Amino acid sequence: MSRLTRRQFVQTSLVAATGIAIGGTRSSGAVVGANDTIRVAVAGINGRGKSHVSELLDQKGVQIVGLVDVDSRTFPSQVKEIKDKTGVEPKLFRDVREALDDPNIDALTIATPNHWHSLMTIWACQAGKDVYVEKPCSHNVREGRMAVEVARKHQRIVQHGTQGRSSGTWAKVAEIVKSGQLGKLLVSRGLCYKKRDSIGFKKETNPPPEVDFNLWLGPAQEMAYHANLVPYNWHWFWELGNGDIGNQGVHQMDIARWMIPGATLPKSVASVGGRFGYEDQGETPNTQVTVMDFGDTQLIFEVRGRPCEKYYGEMVGNILHFEEGIIAGDHFYAKGSKTAGPLPKIEATRGPGKGHFGNFIEAVRTRQQTALNADILEGHYSSALCHLANISYRLGEATAFEPHAAEFDKGASLETLTRMEEHLMHDVKLNLKDQKLKVGRKLIVDATKEAFVNDPAADKLLTREYRQPFAVPEKLA
Repeated sequence: MSRLTRRQFVQTSLVAATGIAIGGTRSSGAVVGANDTIRVAVAGINGRGKSHVSELLDQKGVQIVGLVDVDSRTFPSQVKEIKDKTGVEPKLFRDVREALDDPNIDALTIATPNHWHSLMTIWACQAGKDVYVEKPCSHNVREGRMAVEVARKHQRIVQHGTQGRSSGTWAKVAEIVKSGQLGKLLVSRGLCYKKRDSIGFKKETNPPPEVDFNLWLGPAQEMAYHANLVPYNWHWFWELGNGDIGNQGVHQMDIARWMIPGATLPKSVASVGGRFGYEDQGETPNTQVTVMDFGDTQLIFEVRGRPCEKYYGEMVGNILHFEEGIIAGDHFYAKGSKTAGPLPKIEATRGPGKGHFGNFIEAVRTRQQTALNADILEGHYSSALCHLANISYRLGEATAFEPHAAEFDKGASLETLTRMEEHLMHDVKLNLKDQKLKVGRKLIVDATKEAFVNDPAADKLLTREYRQPFAVPEKLA
């Protein structure tokens, strides 16, 4: 009997014998009192997890009682920070499953590599814990949907780490879009212009003794250790990460989708790009343009990993193209004007709590999933857009830059691709005649089924092969 099945068996037996469901201290769904301490464990504390620790330490009525990491070198500094501020040392866990078995842990925050996000979320919900999971909430589309279904079944509070959802400014812009005062939204654009240097080539070697590499791999397939995996450059390998569109970019992808009222998945997606300016061990593109069809509105996403100029004053941000002008960040450019002005005035509200973590904690206290600014369902859809873009790209073929692919030969799509080419020529100093552009297939999407239309090869990339015992379940028990 598997470990999770044992837990479910024990819970079922307790229900039958006592009528009480137990799975962590808050699994009854009762409202947590304002004076009750919410006890949290943080999983993955080498990078973003350090910010989790700092954010949680600033929350009233919250105690960090556990730290989870497969790399024991990460523990001392975080233990010191927690003990210095609270006087209490957290428990230390190498294996998240041991933390989830601890009845003194109410919630888990997840800042591990992407390939662990959904599985930890699922396990935590099954164990009766609430969850704050970093972006993207999934490594692929299907496991993101499974995380949503498990969260709903177990009535867990699950916040997605797209902090833009707690922004009052973007909430106002979303209301401006809905009001129609600037006319139709023609293009919702996300930018991820973030310099990424070559990672070079690292030889296969034994992992450091402090790293449990088998646990680090978890759901991913077996592979040899090399120094470009731990702790950060895994982002640029398909088996583990999702490139910058699914790293920094998912923040801007989430805002771009949020600005399109009612948007979930697009009617179609096409993506082009490549890894330009150097040769290294990385697999994901450092330059990418994606076009998605949402009916009246196009969603266009741009990734640039080489140094470049700002676009409408933005590098990592969002730009909205309306019939009556352009919103770039928190500035408005009236149609035909190059002078930035303030945004139109409009009222908007966000959920309770101070900041994104505060919003999560308030929702945990009240058991109100609707109070979340970035519920797991929103996180799933925005993460899925990144995955759809990458699926198109991965199924593409390397070709000459000219002539342009059909999906990029007119309107805003052509303008975007032309600017990308100019960037590669002028900023990266490339002769495009010597380069190949990977042109992804145009994929037709069935948003209801979260699958592609008549494309088995693309459907195959909606999921992955998992290693036991780290498999995301195919269906709910």
